[in-house]
Amino acid sequence: MSPYAVQAETPLRVALIMTGPITDGAWAQLAYEGLAELDKRPEFDTGYAENVSQANLVQVVQGYADDGYDLIIGHGYEFGSAFVEIAPDYPDQRFFASTFKPESDIPDNTRYIDMAYFDAAYGAGVLAALLSKKGKAVGFVGGGDNPTQQRMMSTFIGGAEATRPGLTGMGIVTGEYDNASKGSEASAAMIARGADVIWHGANVTGLGAIQGAVAQGATVLGCYSDQTGVAPEAMATSFVMNLGWMVEVVAQSVVDGTFEGGSEWQPPVTEMWSLHAGAAGDHNPDIVSDEIWTQFQTVWRGLGDGSIDVETLVK
Repeated sequence: MSPYAVQAETPLRVALIMTGPITDGAWAQLAYEGLAELDKRPEFDTGYAENVSQANLVQVVQGYADDGYDLIIGHGYEFGSAFVEIAPDYPDQRFFASTFKPESDIPDNTRYIDMAYFDAAYGAGVLAALLSKKGKAVGFVGGGDNPTQQRMMSTFIGGAEATRPGLTGMGIVTGEYDNASKGSEASAAMIARGADVIWHGANVTGLGAIQGAVAQGATVLGCYSDQTGVAPEAMATSFVMNLGWMVEVVAQSVVDGTFEGGSEWQPPVTEMWSLHAGAAGDHNPDIVSDEIWTQFQTVWRGLGDGSIDVETLVK
């Protein structure tokens, strides 16, 4: 049995710490919903903190650790390096950060995750290209100017351009996640250059990108949560991150004694992400033809089983 297994008769105490609000409709809320599901089960005892500032992050994490929580989940890249520093002081507890591992050598009671952002972005680029009526261009609107958003942009462009030769993939990383106006401006700029399908990775900025694109007649793809309700007549599908599932799986691994400390979890894109279009199911058939969906699904399955390797396709 793993040294980190928790006795079945003792509820596992799980704390989820978030830098945003649990009402954000996406990143924090989806993770919190997973925690809420755990709280319904007798083998778990949960707590959470929302809207935690960068300045208070370490103090909040240490507070939950000092209170005896068995598993502390830091939701976001902000927790990556912080856990490397904090975790060694609490060797009998486990720490999970929903971000890439910050360095090759990490404490053996921490775990990180590669959330298949880039496979999802490549798939979104493929679908955007297939949906483009003009066949001229498609666009991506990014949030914070960081390596993840930059790489999402490049893989989206790579997927689009590999799917339809002659089509141009465009992208604008706005530098902000919470500025709807900037998102709208970014999508408008790309539509003016010929783009007719827009995807984003930018939270509130992305909602602005959707609204701006729809106002100019473009087709849109959602990201992180099912955003069909934002633009029901123009949303082909949403690429939804299964963050609640992630929280539940990590917590269960501690109960089962299978928590793999000192490692980075790499679930396939077809587990980490799912496709939703409200009541229509996984896509809107009024926007996506059966032929296009079949073509896209072939690529999506290839990304999931590893037969399509984005790392070798997009530099």
